[in-house]
Amino acid sequence: MKKREDIRNIAIIAHVDHGKTTLVDQLLRQAGTFRSNEHVEERAMDSNDLERERGITILAKNTAINYDGIRINILDTPGHADFGGEVERIMRMVDGVLLVVDAYEGCMPQTRFVLKKALEQNLTPIVVVNKIDRDFARPEEVVDEVLDLFIELGANEEQLEFPVVYASGINGTASLEPNVESQEENMKCLFDTIVEQIPSPIDNSDEPLQFQIALLDYNDYVGRIGIGRVFRGTMQVGQQVALMKLDGSVKQFRVTKMFGFIGLKRVEIQEAKAGDLIAVSGMEDINVGETVCPVEHQDALPVLRIDEPTLQMTFLVNNSPFAGREGKYVTSRKIEERLRQQLQTDVSLRVENTESPDAWIVSGRGELHLSILIENMRREGYELQVSKPEVIIREIDGVRCEPVERVQIDVPEEHTGSIMESMGARKGEMIDMINSGTGQVRLIFMVPARGLIGYTTEFLTLTRGYGILNHSFDSYQPMQPGQVGGRRQGVLVSMETGKASQYGIMGVEDRGIIFVEPATEVYEGMIVGEHTRENDLTVNIVKVKHATNIRSANKDQTTTMKKPRIMTLEESLEYLNEDEYCEVTPESIRLRKKLLDKNERERAAKKKKYAEMGQ
Repeated sequence: MKKREDIRNIAIIAHVDHGKTTLVDQLLRQAGTFRSNEHVEERAMDSNDLERERGITILAKNTAINYDGIRINILDTPGHADFGGEVERIMRMVDGVLLVVDAYEGCMPQTRFVLKKALEQNLTPIVVVNKIDRDFARPEEVVDEVLDLFIELGANEEQLEFPVVYASGINGTASLEPNVESQEENMKCLFDTIVEQIPSPIDNSDEPLQFQIALLDYNDYVGRIGIGRVFRGTMQVGQQVALMKLDGSVKQFRVTKMFGFIGLKRVEIQEAKAGDLIAVSGMEDINVGETVCPVEHQDALPVLRIDEPTLQMTFLVNNSPFAGREGKYVTSRKIEERLRQQLQTDVSLRVENTESPDAWIVSGRGELHLSILIENMRREGYELQVSKPEVIIREIDGVRCEPVERVQIDVPEEHTGSIMESMGARKGEMIDMINSGTGQVRLIFMVPARGLIGYTTEFLTLTRGYGILNHSFDSYQPMQPGQVGGRRQGVLVSMETGKASQYGIMGVEDRGIIFVEPATEVYEGMIVGEHTRENDLTVNIVKVKHATNIRSANKDQTTTMKKPRIMTLEESLEYLNEDEYCEVTPESIRLRKKLLDKNERERAAKKKKYAEMGQ
């Protein structure tokens, strides 16, 4: 069987923050992909603002480098389970993977998640133990952990013989020995290992074409762009081809443009052969998993499985008293257009219309997936409201099932008791506990996904900020009875509209934690703090002190105000209860009650109580 020795296709997979993107930077630099005078930012592959700020990869990216006359196509994948749909599809485009593992942290939940996907596709692995120069690095133990994980995930004999490269992505050094002193000043041994170990693609360019789309991109000039791999045959610009749709129908179109990748750029090409990773434009109605083949030889590849959403929330047009003040796009038409546009490139997202023309149910892979969409919309000038995230319940063989997450918690020993108690209250089942003997304990639980909504804040409080929590979707399991998780505390709700005053805030400080600073504009029904008790309390924080001409005998002492708790978008979404909305505008994030009027809220609460008693 003929092979294309001039090409290698690999994906870089790892747990979030183990250094994939930094490693790709170094490979690009050392292969001489950038001109000597070209300014390249750090983590060059993380191209959008949110990725740069958070230091995470959200979208899979592809790049290519030339090394000794061999083209190495590299796909940088997200490490977060919320973007697992991307990882799974990328595995179909490559012949091998670089599994990057932190030399100190070792195997983490997403390491397990991404490796499982790679082994299922029977890919050839190379293990890169990264951050070898870190304090307390333990490379040999980490390699043992990785081997255990391979065995646990059912790797075959060949896969267990994986080569190991020890590297420091940030310093651009690598070696085949675990001690830091042996690090070479370049990554030549990593390049060589890739070329020697990763299988080259089969060269069947003389057979009929098969090209499958694994990722989508969108460009205002050329519309939708399908990125994928040529599995068989040859493809040329101007060629008339058939697109095998997911629903079984066939559409014909002409290939108008094709792009190859080199470095961070797309380069127009005229022809692509079996084994090439390319981008194609000219098809408006193209989706992930569809196959392009010759008109006279229609032969579709197996459809790619796309991860189903596990979480949903309602997006609504903003109808608060401050609606339309800060946003540029506020109408239902604009919001719907933006959500539909997101569907062009995000295949794990679902948008459904509701009975109201001003509300949509948006389903995604997790809180991070949805909050990044909301954050992007907010930065683009949209104004909207969203409801509390809810898990999606499914019927499997007549049984109601809910998503269950595998949770890994690393905490100092003294906090294990309180974590086990809090997890128990959220119907978590402990499946493993590893004491490393360094004062740190690793706990592994299976927890219903609804038990994790809103857990982060409680977790950080319980561990005083020293705990690390990671989770990834495990499976759908029969639903646990009763209430799981949720917020226990009530809230402080403003009874007036106006500007919060220092005097007003200090009058209610002892009732709970305040969320707003003095001079913040508030409206009736807006949540301004958390109550110390379980019930909601209506407060007046716009009250001002009346000036009198009588001098006080106990002259006002200088009083200091407590610092308010200002919440991020993720914290606000986690904080919500069923009867609340989060109002999101380009300038503000506000929490509010669905019913702004106090009397209406009380009537609704009574109705709900009677309805529950009647059951």
